[in-house]
Amino acid sequence: MREQMERLLRDFDLPSLNLGILSSTVEVAGVPEPAFSIFETDEGRRADYELVSRGVDITDPSELALHDKAFEAINEAASYGDAAKELISKALDHWSR
Repeated sequence: MREQMERLLRDFDLPSLNLGILSSTVEVAGVPEPAFSIFETDEGRRADYELVSRGVDITDPSELALHDKAFEAINEAASYGDAAKELISKALDHWSR
């Protein structure tokens, strides 16, 4: 874990990276399980789940709207910038002991 935290701090300011960190104490309305990713592809938008047995792709616009809403809740609860760096630094300190 220590190496992962060090890597996050090293790469934090990359222009292609927008990293939000969810604190273990933050409350988030409607965190979906399992985690999902939202992609823009040549074929259109999709949400993707990687399950143990297979992947699931969601392309229905009404279902994508639900995933957008869930992502927005996560995004609003996340810390960015200096606050995110502070959370990573605290985690690094914890894993370095």
